[in-house]
Amino acid sequence: MLCVALCLHLGAAAAGMLKVDMTSDGNGGGGDTISHSLTLVQRLEALLLQGNGSDLSLRVETPSADEVKVIQAHSLVLSLQSPVFEEMLLSRNSSKLVLKESSDCAAVFDKFIRYLYCGEISLRLDQATPLHKLATKYQVTGLQQGITQYMTQNLARESTSGHVAGWYEYAVQAGDVTLRDSCIQFMAWNLSSVLQSGEWVTISSQLLMSLLQRSDLILQSEMELFAGLEAWIIQNDPDGLTAENALRAVRYAMMPPRELFRLQTQSAILARYQESVRDLLYMSYQFHSASPMQMAKYFDVNCSLFMPRNYLSPVWGSPWIINNPSRDDRSTSFQTQLGPSGHDSSKRVTWNALFSPRWLPLSMRPMYTDSGAMQPTRVDGGRPRIIITPATSSAEFAGVNFQKTVIVMAQQQGKVVVKHVYNFHQSTEENGDFLAEADLYRRTSEYLIDSSLFLHIVVKPLYQSLITSKK
Repeated sequence: MLCVALCLHLGAAAAGMLKVDMTSDGNGGGGDTISHSLTLVQRLEALLLQGNGSDLSLRVETPSADEVKVIQAHSLVLSLQSPVFEEMLLSRNSSKLVLKESSDCAAVFDKFIRYLYCGEISLRLDQATPLHKLATKYQVTGLQQGITQYMTQNLARESTSGHVAGWYEYAVQAGDVTLRDSCIQFMAWNLSSVLQSGEWVTISSQLLMSLLQRSDLILQSEMELFAGLEAWIIQNDPDGLTAENALRAVRYAMMPPRELFRLQTQSAILARYQESVRDLLYMSYQFHSASPMQMAKYFDVNCSLFMPRNYLSPVWGSPWIINNPSRDDRSTSFQTQLGPSGHDSSKRVTWNALFSPRWLPLSMRPMYTDSGAMQPTRVDGGRPRIIITPATSSAEFAGVNFQKTVIVMAQQQGKVVVKHVYNFHQSTEENGDFLAEADLYRRTSEYLIDSSLFLHIVVKPLYQSLITSKK
């Protein structure tokens, strides 16, 4: 009876639009196509809404049984779309199927069922997690992957109480690695805005530690990170071990001595846990009072305490806005502090940066013969490249490797966010994929903000340890 009902209702789809494809099939015959897929979807939706030919009643209950939904459905459709439904329906002994769902999942269950009939769904940010739960539970792979993609593409969207941290926690629980990594990368690369949001103080201690241990955090300064951590500890009042571990993840050596003095005298949180970080503060003061070369003889300067993150303050780099970036080569110069040590606070390094929108590797450039004639070589475009070099060399560079980081901004959902981060020694050619997917020609490209490419260059000195191994 069910199959007949479906055929009767779907057969009426023949009244839809006629689409004809006149391309040849390669054998001299036509390859015409008649398509009524849109009308078919409309008929399936009507079949669900009207309940015609239904052979199954879905009773959706919450654990407290205070919410009940009853949906008239068709076992054939559910079985085709979900292997879990197929197994449940094979073992049923009545026309009623009772489903226990959480309140948030029950609230969107009708949307979920509609997707099984129509193959499309409309949703809000707050509905993404329960719909993903349902898609996972009933093994509707297409919907599960589609919602993961929706979530990763809407991390920057404005929401009342924030949603990225909640999506991260759910992704960890659900084992969705793609979503988990996308969420934590978004938070790490846009940490300044996250710290200023109401969502920050609600994150879990596990997510907090995962962020604090990263070197790719993008924010104004280490002091900004400490202020955010202090606010989190005050709000959540964690156990002593959690607070101590979090405070020990702060890179105090990246703060100027005057800020360290101020923290020790004004921070109630640091005063409470000072014994837990006393050794780190002591090493930080030593770092600022001696030359990095001297420090490298006695301490492991490769540890995280002495490793900068991606700081946006002027002593670490400079923003670079390139108008009409596809037009021609551009150059700029900027200065940074030689290093984060107080010993180097008055020393500056001048850097020259060159941006080429269509740089060609040597292997792709035109070749010349001995007679000077140019051999014909097929050249397709080129690719963007940035080179950053010091204006002068100095003996003070000894023992230091300068890592260059180019931060690429983009506009998503009306917000300017970090799109890519590239690390290299001298040239983005070392990465091989610098702006490989960026459209620098189309004015509406997400990489262009008011027809300009927004970059920020950070120069990070990484010290080499000179500790000799004891025999």
